[in-house]
Amino acid sequence: MKFSRKQTAAYGLGAVGKDMVYALSSSYVMYYYNQILGISSTFVGLILMIARVFDAVNDPFMGIIVAKTRTKYGKFRPWILSGTILNAFMLYALFAAPQNLAGSGLNLYFAVIYILWGVTYTMMDIPYWSLIPAVTNEPKDRESMSVVGRTCAGVGNALITVFAMRSVQLVGGGIDKASERSGFAWIAFAVGIIFIITETILFFAIKEKPSKKEEEVKTASISDMFRALFANDQAMVVVITIVLINTALYITSNLLIYFFKYDVGGADWASSQMLFNMVGGAAQILGMMILYPALRKKMTNEAIFKTCLVMEIIGYALILAACFLGLANNMAVICGAGLFVFLANGILTVLTTVFLSATVDYGELKTGKREESVIFSMQTFVVKLASGLAVFLSGIGLDLIGLVGDDSTEGTIVAQSASTINGLRLLMTVLPILGLVAAMILFRKKFKLTDEKIVSMNTELRERRGEANA
Repeated sequence: MKFSRKQTAAYGLGAVGKDMVYALSSSYVMYYYNQILGISSTFVGLILMIARVFDAVNDPFMGIIVAKTRTKYGKFRPWILSGTILNAFMLYALFAAPQNLAGSGLNLYFAVIYILWGVTYTMMDIPYWSLIPAVTNEPKDRESMSVVGRTCAGVGNALITVFAMRSVQLVGGGIDKASERSGFAWIAFAVGIIFIITETILFFAIKEKPSKKEEEVKTASISDMFRALFANDQAMVVVITIVLINTALYITSNLLIYFFKYDVGGADWASSQMLFNMVGGAAQILGMMILYPALRKKMTNEAIFKTCLVMEIIGYALILAACFLGLANNMAVICGAGLFVFLANGILTVLTTVFLSATVDYGELKTGKREESVIFSMQTFVVKLASGLAVFLSGIGLDLIGLVGDDSTEGTIVAQSASTINGLRLLMTVLPILGLVAAMILFRKKFKLTDEKIVSMNTELRERRGEANA
């Protein structure tokens, strides 16, 4: 069974909507609660890490629940739609904190709402990615759908990272705290509506394969589920690699707004940030849609993966060098260096999904059980873990370098000390480089699902199922 063109388009549209939601939360929750509402950046990071620990329990349970679901609409789509509606409400609540809350009350509100946001996002994200290996068994089809999903997710992410801050100021009517607070609430509301529309289209467009009756009685128990997670060594390698790569990018995305506001500066700093994010978003999509297919004709996936890790490290090094050479305000130089980072990252996001899909086959060969929901629940968890880890490190870092927030209600930008600016530059580049180097070492030493191995696994599984001549 393959995705039709209509289903492919719906799947891609669903990725746009869900990543608009995720990008708004992952990129701006620190800024909203720290700079606008005045909560300590370390506290915000701590809450995000606590939420990730909660997700460590919630995600595998969600995988179990999805695997046991049997409805006339399938086991994935009902959760995609219901999770979307609930998550849209939580997104609005996250960026529309009540005006009368302050102090411990505001801290408690943030902690509860953010955890609920994570729970409801998990409800739809695990089933969304599980559709790929559940609908098609062909490696090339999975690769194609991974490109579609990740490319369209990149579009959704780019729409937020490029236009969100400028839109917040325009909708809110200014650059002071009150205007930005109002603007974030309206943007969150609009993104939530778009999210519901895109996932509703996906719900009606994609038809799942009917579940076999014997599969219904073979659903793993909770203990079996955790055992399966740790038994699949290749899934664990890919998962840890995803954590390292995404942590690097999320550290950058969380600190970029501070970099442009306090280092690049100027009354129109949001426009400079928008330009950089526009270049980055376009580069990610270009990497997924054009550069990756071109490289794929000449190189193996594992060779492309290693090359992209090196490219991303070079990009971060160039940004750091530009800052210390007095070129932080030169947008041509900064955007040029950013191209290396975002082109490479776009391809890496595709390949990690391709590799993760392959670990489903790998696990089936080892254990005799096919655990799409389990494996992809790991992806959902680790991406959120990376986001939480990145914000936690960013929050502690911002407090350690002594960044001073704006107290003015007129939008005046507070001047930061030279040591604070240099510390911000180092946080934004050196921490990601360390994470990417660790990812390279792990991948080179432990990953073994080469192109040849993936083809041989698929052939063996087809023979086991009696599909050799299909």
